[in-house]
Amino acid sequence: MKHLGTFAMICAVLLTLTGCEGTKEQLGLTRKVPDEFAVLKRAPLEMPPDYSLRPPEPGAPRPQEAEPEKQAEAVIFGGEKSSSVTADSAEAALLQQAGADAARPDIRRVVDQETAKIAPKEVPVAEKLLGIGSGKGDEPAASVVDAKAEAERLKKNAEEGKPVTEGETPSIEE
Repeated sequence: MKHLGTFAMICAVLLTLTGCEGTKEQLGLTRKVPDEFAVLKRAPLEMPPDYSLRPPEPGAPRPQEAEPEKQAEAVIFGGEKSSSVTADSAEAALLQQAGADAARPDIRRVVDQETAKIAPKEVPVAEKLLGIGSGKGDEPAASVVDAKAEAERLKKNAEEGKPVTEGETPSIEE
């Protein structure tokens, strides 16, 4: 019976320790995943143009690979443009017909002016209801409907058998 209590105590301690991250690592229960940001692309293998090359020095960087910073810069901002690529006659004719050679240098200003003339179609709810943030200081924020007068108008129309839309009805104008 005395050994059973000791065994239960050891099992409880082991179960508690397996919950700790450091213990899991020491016991080999966790898996180490490689850092995906530390992985670099390797240049493809190719035959060297000259077979009389010296063997590489151990630990020296590979000459056909760029530095990681330059690789990242080339991916983000685009690599150097090759000047050996030229447009063939069909592509040049298409670009000429499309007017690519006569592009306006001030197109950004023209687009900004045309966009400024267009009224925004989507207006925030607070601006619609309360006039908050509209930037129109001279205009009233909203028109208020007189509840008593509107109730009397609706009651009068109901007594006379007229539709609720007859008379001066409040309307929302955009």
